[in-house]
Amino acid sequence: MTTANPRYSGKPLLRLLECYVLWAIEQLTDKESAALQAMTPKLRSIYGVEGEWQQVVAFAVRLPADMPARIRDLWTKNAEIARANEATLTPQQFAEMFVDENLAG
Repeated sequence: MTTANPRYSGKPLLRLLECYVLWAIEQLTDKESAALQAMTPKLRSIYGVEGEWQQVVAFAVRLPADMPARIRDLWTKNAEIARANEATLTPQQFAEMFVDENLAG
């Protein structure tokens, strides 16, 4: 799940957060899901918490239990706004926007 994108340089949690958002809106690819499953034992070790990768990431950044539902609601609203404006909002664009505005920093 490593990427050469400069967006992630020096920000190891950034891509994990985007994947969390993609998972919440049911847009995570099978390949990304498999990579995250493979990373789960290491993530558990790093953050000292048990659970699936999503739970470990949520714990690491102290996300509330209802965060997936909040993300889905915002995805629905933003997708509707984009359609109304005859624009396209890809899941990846939404994930980046959500993380940048709510979780990064």
